[in-house]
Amino acid sequence: MSCVSTRHQREKRILNDFTARLIEEFKANAGQVGGPFEHARLLLLTTTGARSGEPRTAILGYYPDGDRVLVVGSAGGSPNHPAWYHNLRVNPQVSVDVGLFSYPATAVVLQGAERDEVFARLVEADAGWGTYQAGVTRTIPVVALIPGGPPGGRSGSFAEALKNIHAAFRRELALIRHEIATSGGVGLGAQLRINCLTLCQGLHYHHTGESTMLFPGLVEQHPELADAVAVLQKEHDQIAVLLDQLKDEVSLDQVDELIAQLNAHLDREEAELLPYL
Repeated sequence: MSCVSTRHQREKRILNDFTARLIEEFKANAGQVGGPFEHARLLLLTTTGARSGEPRTAILGYYPDGDRVLVVGSAGGSPNHPAWYHNLRVNPQVSVDVGLFSYPATAVVLQGAERDEVFARLVEADAGWGTYQAGVTRTIPVVALIPGGPPGGRSGSFAEALKNIHAAFRRELALIRHEIATSGGVGLGAQLRINCLTLCQGLHYHHTGESTMLFPGLVEQHPELADAVAVLQKEHDQIAVLLDQLKDEVSLDQVDELIAQLNAHLDREEAELLPYL
């Protein structure tokens, strides 16, 4: 066996061990890890092995993009596509775990002009993708993961589901703030625009669902909640104004104001409503 082959196998084994430890940390801490990935958006992508037929899990960075998320098949700049990409080409039905939630999804490989436009946005957000592409002859794939069903939490109770949703919003806001702060607050990268769009849409849908279904149902069953729900609804309206401002222009001061208002609102909502759920 050649020295090059032996070194390659040793490096592959080290990488596999590191990945396994990272996945364990992800699972143990509801999707959060430390070290160089502390502020990264990570997910676990479980595919079906193209040859084995067995589930195979990879941990990947991802980008929220409206009602889907994007992953990149860079394989760390390898000349070959990653195994998970080969798997989903054979069977595009996958499972996605973002720590607080998991859900079934369909993997769609972006093609042609759409792939190129999205990849350019991702390079704007992280120049490393462009460096990887420049170093290989293959076209690095971009894959959209489209949810195929409602997310499932770690608990079946509605109260736990609400807390998980709130935790997801808090985590996303903290990541956006970190990205703006570390960029010096100058301009706004493509990743932040994607994140803001997703956050704004997610909060809008969540608050709309609460305002039209959860709040009226709770007040009907518990009339004593009427005053508390009126305050929460007023806060929904105030947060909606901030979200509209964020869609046009993002600054650190605006994000800090949104974080302060939203965290106070989520704390109040949990204190007032969880005992009744």
